[in-house]
Amino acid sequence: MPDTIHAAVVEQVDGPFVLKTLSLPPPGPGEVRVGIHASGVNPLDTKIRAGKAEHARHPLPAVLGLDLAGVVEAVGSDVTAFRVGDEVWGMTGGVGGHQGSLASAANVDARLLAHKPRALSMREAAALPLVFITAWEGLIDRARLAPGMKVLVQGGSGGVGRAAVQIALARGADVYATDRPERAGELAAMGVTPIDRARPVDDYVAQCTGGDGFDVVYDTVGGAVLDASFRAVRRFGHVVSALGWGTHSLAPLSFRSATYSGVFTLLPLLSGEGRSHYGRIMAEAALLADAGKLRVTLDPHHFTLADVADAHALLTSQAARGKVVVDIA
Repeated sequence: MPDTIHAAVVEQVDGPFVLKTLSLPPPGPGEVRVGIHASGVNPLDTKIRAGKAEHARHPLPAVLGLDLAGVVEAVGSDVTAFRVGDEVWGMTGGVGGHQGSLASAANVDARLLAHKPRALSMREAAALPLVFITAWEGLIDRARLAPGMKVLVQGGSGGVGRAAVQIALARGADVYATDRPERAGELAAMGVTPIDRARPVDDYVAQCTGGDGFDVVYDTVGGAVLDASFRAVRRFGHVVSALGWGTHSLAPLSFRSATYSGVFTLLPLLSGEGRSHYGRIMAEAALLADAGKLRVTLDPHHFTLADVADAHALLTSQAARGKVVVDIA
């Protein structure tokens, strides 16, 4: 294998992407070298570049990019789950000092990978790992979602929200989602009952649940929306948040004898703990995708390593019409 790769490197806060040739050794024990075909762009990438994501522990200069889809080019001596030529996907780097996916190839921990679903293109596959893992951790690992539960997703048309909605529907839940009124048709087409995000909590709880509240509430927005989620959950229900970083009163939750969980999706990459679970989650995602139960909406723009800055600009402008992806190969 070539011992060098091409990568887009950010050298300083708010700096440009610089195309560089970097050295890449052969994959070590437990590692897989992936030739990267596509890299998903997430809001966290733009925050790291802007110096506003200390929790990601990804000092500059660095190669950004958490999500990838590509083809196995080489495997470490003790890797048995993958072979050269396998198409794979996963959330594999871009934080914690681990090389990200804005490069022609990367050595990644094989435990973080799964075989890419046949139903998705490389671009579609690269759009999903972070958001799907975040949604799965909240609904399945924390809330123990079961068929027939009433689920409310706060921010249903966002990246994590759409993944959560599709997981909940696939598990046989009765799904509701708050969002902007113009997103109502999109949500309804997915099989979800849309709720105007400006509507008072008590009003939609009364209409949708007869005043009882939802069995599970997944907050993907944070702030005041998490406070509203504590009021929307039923007695003995469960609230999950991917953005529970503020200061909140737990009284509404406690008065319902309900429980709360936070999701910090970066932890296995930062600590090394739980990485094999993320590979298993991606395998579950592949099953759903190949069964036609997991779809992704891509922004129609195409970007390469040469114009990654434009991809970041599109994302931060909030003008993207779907998930932004960079084509690598």
